[in-house]
Amino acid sequence: MIQVVLAPEPAVFDAKVRQKGLSAIDEMVGRQPRLKRRGPKRTGTTWPREQDIPATEFPPYWRDSLDDLRISYHHRCAFLALYLEHATGNPSVDHMLPKSKHWEQVYEWNNYRLCAATINSRKQDLTDIIDPVDCRPDWFALELVAFQVVAGSKAPADKLVEMTATLELLNAPECRKQREEYITEYWKKEISLRYLERRAPFLAIELRRQGRLMKGDS
Repeated sequence: MIQVVLAPEPAVFDAKVRQKGLSAIDEMVGRQPRLKRRGPKRTGTTWPREQDIPATEFPPYWRDSLDDLRISYHHRCAFLALYLEHATGNPSVDHMLPKSKHWEQVYEWNNYRLCAATINSRKQDLTDIIDPVDCRPDWFALELVAFQVVAGSKAPADKLVEMTATLELLNAPECRKQREEYITEYWKKEISLRYLERRAPFLAIELRRQGRLMKGDS
Protein backbone atom coordinates (compact mmCIF):
# COMPACT_ATOMS: atom_id res chain seq x y z
CA MET A 1 0.00 0.00 0.00
CA ILE A 2 1.13 3.52 -0.78
CA GLN A 3 -0.47 6.85 -0.03
CA VAL A 4 -3.41 7.83 -2.22
CA VAL A 5 -4.05 11.55 -2.69
CA LEU A 6 -7.76 12.35 -2.79
CA ALA A 7 -8.79 13.45 -6.26
CA PRO A 8 -11.05 16.48 -6.67
CA GLU A 9 -14.74 15.70 -6.86
CA PRO A 10 -15.88 15.61 -10.50
CA ALA A 11 -18.22 18.40 -11.53
CA VAL A 12 -20.94 15.89 -12.47
CA PHE A 13 -20.79 13.93 -9.20
CA ASP A 14 -23.30 15.95 -7.22
CA ALA A 15 -26.05 15.59 -9.80
CA LYS A 16 -25.14 12.08 -10.91
CA VAL A 17 -24.67 10.48 -7.50
CA ARG A 18 -25.10 12.59 -4.35
CA GLN A 19 -28.44 14.26 -5.03
CA LYS A 20 -30.02 11.09 -6.39
CA GLY A 21 -28.83 9.18 -3.34
CA LEU A 22 -30.00 11.74 -0.82
CA SER A 23 -33.37 11.94 -2.56
CA ALA A 24 -33.70 8.17 -2.25
CA ILE A 25 -32.90 8.45 1.45
CA ASP A 26 -35.64 11.08 1.77
CA GLU A 27 -38.14 8.54 0.48
CA MET A 28 -36.79 5.72 2.63
CA VAL A 29 -37.42 7.70 5.82
CA GLY A 30 -40.81 8.97 4.70
CA ARG A 31 -39.88 12.51 3.61
CA GLN A 32 -40.79 14.23 0.40
CA PRO A 33 -37.89 13.46 -1.98
CA ARG A 34 -35.83 16.45 -3.00
CA LEU A 35 -35.76 15.34 -6.65
CA LYS A 36 -38.48 14.33 -9.01
CA ARG A 37 -37.73 11.12 -10.84
CA ARG A 38 -39.38 8.94 -13.40
CA GLY A 39 -41.00 5.71 -12.39
CA PRO A 40 -43.22 4.69 -9.48
CA LYS A 41 -42.77 5.97 -5.97
CA ARG A 42 -40.66 3.78 -3.72
CA THR A 43 -42.94 1.52 -1.77
CA GLY A 44 -42.47 -0.93 1.06
CA THR A 45 -40.61 -0.46 4.31
CA THR A 46 -39.69 2.97 5.58
CA TRP A 47 -37.31 3.55 8.44
CA PRO A 48 -37.65 6.05 11.30
CA ARG A 49 -34.13 7.42 10.89
CA GLU A 50 -31.44 7.43 8.23
CA GLN A 51 -29.11 5.40 10.44
CA ASP A 52 -31.71 2.64 10.61
CA ILE A 53 -31.59 1.97 6.86
CA PRO A 54 -29.88 -1.39 6.16
CA ALA A 55 -26.75 -1.13 4.03
CA THR A 56 -28.32 -3.39 1.39
CA GLU A 57 -31.22 -0.98 0.84
CA PHE A 58 -29.26 2.03 -0.40
CA PRO A 59 -29.65 2.36 -4.19
CA PRO A 60 -26.19 1.83 -5.73
CA TYR A 61 -25.83 5.21 -7.40
CA TRP A 62 -22.14 5.10 -6.41
CA ARG A 63 -21.61 2.73 -9.33
CA ASP A 64 -22.19 5.68 -11.63
CA SER A 65 -18.94 7.17 -10.31
CA LEU A 66 -16.80 4.16 -11.24
CA ASP A 67 -15.52 5.54 -14.55
CA ASP A 68 -14.57 8.82 -12.85
CA LEU A 69 -12.78 6.91 -10.09
CA ARG A 70 -10.82 4.86 -12.60
CA ILE A 71 -9.66 7.97 -14.43
CA SER A 72 -8.98 9.99 -11.28
CA TYR A 73 -6.95 7.24 -9.63
CA HIS A 74 -5.05 5.98 -12.69
CA HIS A 75 -6.95 2.67 -12.81
CA ARG A 76 -5.17 1.38 -9.69
CA CYS A 77 -6.69 -0.29 -6.65
CA ALA A 78 -6.26 2.06 -3.70
CA PHE A 79 -5.28 -0.78 -1.37
CA LEU A 80 -3.12 -2.96 -3.59
CA ALA A 81 -1.62 -0.19 -5.75
CA LEU A 82 -2.09 -2.56 -8.70
CA TYR A 83 -3.56 -1.71 -12.09
CA LEU A 84 -7.14 -2.85 -12.72
CA GLU A 85 -7.46 -4.17 -16.25
CA HIS A 86 -10.47 -3.05 -18.28
CA ALA A 87 -11.84 -6.51 -19.02
CA THR A 88 -10.53 -8.62 -16.15
CA GLY A 89 -9.62 -6.23 -13.34
CA ASN A 90 -13.14 -6.23 -11.85
CA PRO A 91 -12.99 -2.72 -10.32
CA SER A 92 -15.47 -1.68 -7.66
CA VAL A 93 -16.35 1.28 -5.46
CA ASP A 94 -15.35 0.73 -1.85
CA HIS A 95 -16.92 2.82 0.90
CA MET A 96 -14.03 3.53 3.24
CA LEU A 97 -16.57 4.31 5.96
CA PRO A 98 -19.06 1.45 5.46
CA LYS A 99 -22.65 1.98 4.44
CA SER A 100 -23.87 0.03 7.47
CA LYS A 101 -22.36 2.55 9.89
CA HIS A 102 -22.19 5.89 8.10
CA TRP A 103 -25.33 6.65 6.08
CA GLU A 104 -24.20 10.24 5.63
CA GLN A 105 -21.13 9.06 3.67
CA VAL A 106 -22.88 6.62 1.34
CA TYR A 107 -23.03 9.13 -1.52
CA GLU A 108 -19.85 11.14 -0.85
CA TRP A 109 -16.98 11.16 -3.34
CA ASN A 110 -14.27 11.46 -0.68
CA ASN A 111 -15.50 8.26 0.98
CA TYR A 112 -14.98 6.23 -2.19
CA ARG A 113 -11.86 4.20 -2.94
CA LEU A 114 -11.27 2.53 -6.28
CA CYS A 115 -10.91 -1.07 -5.25
CA ALA A 116 -10.37 -4.54 -6.70
CA ALA A 117 -13.53 -6.54 -6.10
CA THR A 118 -11.58 -9.26 -4.29
CA ILE A 119 -10.42 -6.70 -1.72
CA ASN A 120 -13.82 -5.06 -1.45
CA SER A 121 -15.51 -8.38 -0.70
CA ARG A 122 -12.93 -9.22 1.96
CA LYS A 123 -13.04 -5.77 3.54
CA GLN A 124 -16.84 -5.69 3.90
CA ASP A 125 -17.68 -3.55 6.98
CA LEU A 126 -14.18 -3.39 8.48
CA THR A 127 -13.28 -0.02 9.92
CA ASP A 128 -10.06 -0.82 11.80
CA ILE A 129 -7.84 -0.78 8.74
CA ILE A 130 -5.46 1.75 7.30
CA ASP A 131 -7.06 4.16 4.86
CA PRO A 132 -4.77 4.51 1.81
CA VAL A 133 -5.30 8.26 2.07
CA ASP A 134 -3.70 8.22 5.55
CA CYS A 135 -0.85 5.88 4.60
CA ARG A 136 2.68 7.29 4.75
CA PRO A 137 6.03 6.20 3.24
CA ASP A 138 7.58 3.08 4.81
CA TRP A 139 4.45 2.08 6.70
CA PHE A 140 4.41 -1.01 4.49
CA ALA A 141 7.16 -3.08 2.90
CA LEU A 142 7.39 -6.16 0.70
CA GLU A 143 9.22 -9.39 1.32
CA LEU A 144 10.42 -11.00 -1.89
CA VAL A 145 10.06 -14.68 -1.05
CA ALA A 146 6.33 -15.16 -0.57
CA PHE A 147 5.61 -11.65 -1.90
CA GLN A 148 3.75 -10.68 1.23
CA VAL A 149 3.24 -7.12 2.36
CA VAL A 150 4.69 -6.63 5.84
CA ALA A 151 4.95 -3.78 8.31
CA GLY A 152 7.56 -1.25 7.22
CA SER A 153 10.26 0.50 9.20
CA LYS A 154 7.99 3.44 10.02
CA ALA A 155 4.79 1.51 10.71
CA PRO A 156 2.95 3.46 13.44
CA ALA A 157 3.17 1.71 16.78
CA ASP A 158 -0.17 3.13 17.87
CA LYS A 159 -1.96 1.52 14.92
CA LEU A 160 -1.09 -2.12 15.56
CA VAL A 161 -4.69 -3.32 15.28
CA GLU A 162 -5.24 -1.44 12.02
CA MET A 163 -1.92 -2.59 10.58
CA THR A 164 -2.62 -6.23 11.41
CA ALA A 165 -6.07 -6.15 9.80
CA THR A 166 -4.74 -4.33 6.74
CA LEU A 167 -1.93 -6.82 6.21
CA GLU A 168 -4.39 -9.69 6.35
CA LEU A 169 -6.49 -7.91 3.74
CA LEU A 170 -3.53 -7.29 1.43
CA ASN A 171 -2.06 -10.78 1.58
CA ALA A 172 -4.79 -12.89 0.05
CA PRO A 173 -3.19 -15.63 -2.11
CA GLU A 174 -4.33 -14.05 -5.38
CA CYS A 175 -2.77 -10.73 -4.34
CA ARG A 176 0.58 -12.35 -3.55
CA LYS A 177 0.46 -14.19 -6.87
CA GLN A 178 -0.13 -10.97 -8.80
CA ARG A 179 2.86 -9.32 -7.11
CA GLU A 180 5.02 -12.35 -7.92
CA GLU A 181 4.02 -12.24 -11.58
CA TYR A 182 4.83 -8.54 -11.95
CA ILE A 183 8.20 -8.83 -10.26
CA THR A 184 9.16 -12.04 -12.06
CA GLU A 185 8.29 -10.47 -15.41
CA TYR A 186 10.39 -7.44 -14.52
CA TRP A 187 13.38 -9.54 -13.47
CA LYS A 188 13.09 -11.49 -16.74
CA LYS A 189 13.07 -8.16 -18.61
CA GLU A 190 9.64 -8.91 -20.02
CA ILE A 191 8.40 -5.56 -18.70
CA SER A 192 10.27 -2.34 -18.04
CA LEU A 193 10.72 -0.44 -14.81
CA ARG A 194 8.65 2.37 -16.27
CA TYR A 195 5.81 -0.06 -16.94
CA LEU A 196 6.08 -1.44 -13.42
CA GLU A 197 6.03 2.06 -11.92
CA ARG A 198 2.82 2.80 -13.78
CA ARG A 199 1.06 -0.52 -13.15
CA ALA A 200 2.39 -1.45 -9.71
CA PRO A 201 4.14 1.52 -8.10
CA PHE A 202 4.41 -0.04 -4.63
CA LEU A 203 6.43 -2.91 -6.12
CA ALA A 204 8.72 -0.51 -7.97
CA ILE A 205 9.29 1.48 -4.78
CA GLU A 206 10.17 -1.65 -2.85
CA LEU A 207 12.53 -3.04 -5.49
CA ARG A 208 14.34 0.26 -5.54
CA ARG A 209 14.50 0.48 -1.73
CA GLN A 210 15.84 -3.06 -1.44
CA GLY A 211 18.41 -2.64 -4.22
CA ARG A 212 16.75 -5.24 -6.44
CA LEU A 213 16.35 -3.22 -9.62
CA MET A 214 17.77 -4.65 -12.81
CA LYS A 215 21.15 -3.41 -13.95
CA GLY A 216 20.83 -0.05 -15.69
CA ASP A 217 17.64 0.92 -13.86
CA SER A 218 17.61 3.49 -11.13
